[in-house]
Amino acid sequence: MADLIGQWNHWHWWILAVLFVVLEVFTPGTFFLFMGISAAVIGGVVLIVPGMGWEYQVLGFAVLAVVATVLGRSYLKRRPIHTDRPTLNRRGAQYIGRTFSLDEPIVNGQGKIRVDDSTWKISGSDCAAGSRVKVTGVDGTVLQVEVIR
Repeated sequence: MADLIGQWNHWHWWILAVLFVVLEVFTPGTFFLFMGISAAVIGGVVLIVPGMGWEYQVLGFAVLAVVATVLGRSYLKRRPIHTDRPTLNRRGAQYIGRTFSLDEPIVNGQGKIRVDDSTWKISGSDCAAGSRVKVTGVDGTVLQVEVIR
């Protein structure tokens, strides 16, 4: 393995950077983007210093990946990405504020409700079938509802 990595040049690092960016496209979050940036930077360093030992290349990549990830996440935490559809991948959150009529009663604080083309578990005050409820929140896959009087 060390012999294989020892033969790497700048092109190998840049190909690795492209692979990380492609992985980033298919995964949620921004983890692989920072690793791709780190691999691209190491590729640039190897281009400038072609005789750099593989140990230093791997060490530099590891350090840069950690630093880039910490700095990148810190930046994104301070400046979150705003979107015109913030509930796109949070399906339950899309129902907050909507009202529904219960097909089945809520018993012991638990029940089910039909929302569009699916059935959701709900929690709220006990009430009879036919009552109107309003979705007030989401706890995992359970919609929190309150009875509309």
